[in-house]
Amino acid sequence: MSQVVRGRGRTGFIAGFLLAPLALYLTFVIWPYVQTFGYSFTNWTGQSPTFDFVGMDNYSALMKDEVFRGALWNNLLLLVFVPVVTILLALFFAFMVNAGGRGGADGVQGVAGSRFYKVVYFFPQVLSLAILAVLFGAVYRTDEGGLLNGVLIRLGIVDRMHPIEWLNEPRLVLWCLLLVVVWHGVGFYLVLFSAAMQSVPKDIYEAALLDGAGRAQTFFRVTLPLLWDSVQTSAVYLGIAAMDMFVLVSTMTSGQFGGGPDHHSEVMATVLMRNFLYFGKSGYACAMGVVMLVLTMILSVITLRATRRERIEF
Repeated sequence: MSQVVRGRGRTGFIAGFLLAPLALYLTFVIWPYVQTFGYSFTNWTGQSPTFDFVGMDNYSALMKDEVFRGALWNNLLLLVFVPVVTILLALFFAFMVNAGGRGGADGVQGVAGSRFYKVVYFFPQVLSLAILAVLFGAVYRTDEGGLLNGVLIRLGIVDRMHPIEWLNEPRLVLWCLLLVVVWHGVGFYLVLFSAAMQSVPKDIYEAALLDGAGRAQTFFRVTLPLLWDSVQTSAVYLGIAAMDMFVLVSTMTSGQFGGGPDHHSEVMATVLMRNFLYFGKSGYACAMGVVMLVLTMILSVITLRATRRERIEF
């Protein structure tokens, strides 16, 4: 009898701890999603408590919105390049600082100064996106005072009278933003991959070296297969980041909430915020939010399934 009472008391104790977090999650996370989905079928202005049901009008208008379609295309480009470039660089650097050196008295080890390199590579991750925007704003300045233009002018590559307007050049602005995202993210994923590599027995690397494998063969035949789960997770997180990009675009580019020049750096998040805050088309903005949510979920599922492979145990 006492065991039954003790079991019920334990169940109530556990349920008490689970119900409160679940209630908070449903209230502050799930319910706003439900509200957004509902508002996307209305002409809500964001200020008036009254609004009318308009059905699928907002979604049909999205398909005809050239600015939104351009922003979607920019997000898709970032979705391809941000995960690929970031993961490849992070994998390469993580391999070099953990197993890229030649074997010494302690067996397989990283290149000389690997501990210092880890700190240097991770440093950008401790900076907030606002600081990054200010920092790279100085790098991309159009006059000679900008770091990038200043270097190119002194090398004689760029004319002093006609410096490159990095953030105002339609063909360059998106790639300039891509560089910032990659520079900021490589250090975090380097640490993530380094932690995974340190769990790999050194015997595996030593056996590969004894068999005559070079750095490239060791990387592609040993390191990458053993780290595939970490790579898969990183691809999903980076894909979600590429579908956002609001902070950098809104702070580094011209226009209301960024997107300049002439919408060439526009992303879906900036179009959404502009419609919500400036144009008073909150129902329309909610429809954009629903589209972003659905696309992000679909792309996450596709990424997980496309990168699925048999787990390697060691």
